Amino acid sequence: MKFSQLFCRVKRVEPARLVIGLFSLSASGSVSCISTSCPMNARKKPSQYSSVNTDKYSSLIRSVVSSRVSCQTPASLEDEDGHIYGPVVKSKPATERSPKTPYPLVDRSRVSDLGSLTSEPERGPPTRIALQRGAGKSSAPSVTRILQKTMPPDQAFYLERWRKRMIAQLGEEGFNQYTLNIFRQGKQFHTAVETVLMTEAVSAEGTESPEAVEGYLESIRHVLQDISDVRVIESAVQHQSLQYLGLVDCVAQFRGKLCVIDWKTSEKPKPFLSSTYDNPLQVAAYIGALNNDDNYKYQVERGLIVVAYKDGSPAHSHVMTSDLCQEYWTKWLLRLEEFVDKK
Repeated sequence: MKFSQLFCRVKRVEPARLVIGLFSLSASGSVSCISTSCPMNARKKPSQYSSVNTDKYSSLIRSVVSSRVSCQTPASLEDEDGHIYGPVVKSKPATERSPKTPYPLVDRSRVSDLGSLTSEPERGPPTRIALQRGAGKSSAPSVTRILQKTMPPDQAFYLERWRKRMIAQLGEEGFNQYTLNIFRQGKQFHTAVETVLMTEAVSAEGTESPEAVEGYLESIRHVLQDISDVRVIESAVQHQSLQYLGLVDCVAQFRGKLCVIDWKTSEKPKPFLSSTYDNPLQVAAYIGALNNDDNYKYQVERGLIVVAYKDGSPAHSHVMTSDLCQEYWTKWLLRLEEFVDKK
């Protein structure tokens, strides 16, 4: 009651007189009953730090609350951290592996003029060597098999997850039919491209092709316009030293540079080289095998991956320069060594 009366008086008093009045009230003891402090007999709450080992953290506390500059050194801080958190576990720095036997990508001994790896355009039809399999034929593993057997765990995980998701949607039989159709369309697409290249119908107009691959051909139309001097179509290559083989889609000049060309189809856009997964390794392996095969009298340093789309949208062309091919060739040699070790 007294406090409310005092408050009402304060509201009507000017600020200057209020200060003087408060001092006078304080002197006379009229406001001695006003206090903001808690009663002396109130129960004190226990501190959450009461159970802390003060001896163990004494140096840390002193360094924090001290107004002087800490005299601790990096060595003393490391010792203190070791005392509090335990010893530091230092991991070994990551080091890039190198192939045990670094075979060259380009065999310079097979080139008479080292200044020119891409000779004049060859005369005659493109080379076509069938892949020989079966009794009495080469038992060397294929590039595709080697890459499948040495697939990185994360890539294998995503592939298996995709397979399970597709089976859940289509069923086991439906998924098998789906993969069969994809394989069949791929074969039809490669055959149609071969027909275009063999007849030199670069525009792909007037070429009869299955309706299922018309979109793919439309997709690569702008790429075909930059291709000339076709030297190889669907031909086997074998690295005689490393003992592996493969089937090259095409060797031709793309914008004036001789390349090993790999034709791919995809339902999803692949605008980056990284989106093609192991395809760059595959191309590098083909280049190395071709350069080491006596059936081919020239050397190739570059690659090209063309990803075509069924809806006819422009294909993505991923050019692999000589430096990039050399980088993937080193990775391929490591995968090849891994495959041999697993055997």
